[in-house]
Amino acid sequence: MKKLAIIFGILATFTACNMADDNSVITEQETAAVDLRAELPELSIYNLPSTWTTQDGEDIQLEELRGKTLVMVMVYTSCKAACPRLVADMRNIEKQLPEEDLDKVRFIMVSIDPATDTPERLKAFSRENLMEEDHWMFLRGTEEATREFATVLAVSYKKISPIDFSHSNIISVFNENGVLVHQREGLGVDNEETVAAIHTEVSNQL
Repeated sequence: MKKLAIIFGILATFTACNMADDNSVITEQETAAVDLRAELPELSIYNLPSTWTTQDGEDIQLEELRGKTLVMVMVYTSCKAACPRLVADMRNIEKQLPEEDLDKVRFIMVSIDPATDTPERLKAFSRENLMEEDHWMFLRGTEEATREFATVLAVSYKKISPIDFSHSNIISVFNENGVLVHQREGLGVDNEETVAAIHTEVSNQL
């Protein structure tokens, strides 16, 4: 987390310098956007500058997800052991949420194997696992971004063969400002606390 705080500090300084050097006229909308950026908590994942690619081939930054409650897990599509159970856990959490909550939630599956998990492969995986609704999103990034993000989520992983990884099994919940509010580790465990944490954050959304 110390490394993350340093990254966020550098990012904040860079942003402030850019604002000071910009002499152009700023509209009310742009001012609001700047204010929102300035109000991000120090440990928000939305301070991370990395770019990610979705299962639809669209490049995004995490900050574009701001305003939603995020439920995140790190997996890889060729996994035959833990990942299918993590997928089942995520589906179980989804089924326990009221329909009206789903519009305010994004279930994010982040690949730990970006070299293999192309957008096309992630798209096929989403179809196979019936995860095609708007509240499901699959992301792949660079090796560096993936490793950095795993550190933020306290997920450890290691390649043990050309197609296999050992990895932590952690589901994380982030609030609308990208701050970690809940984690649960394990497979097939009771999701009651996770569902309660999601519902609380959804209720707190503006």
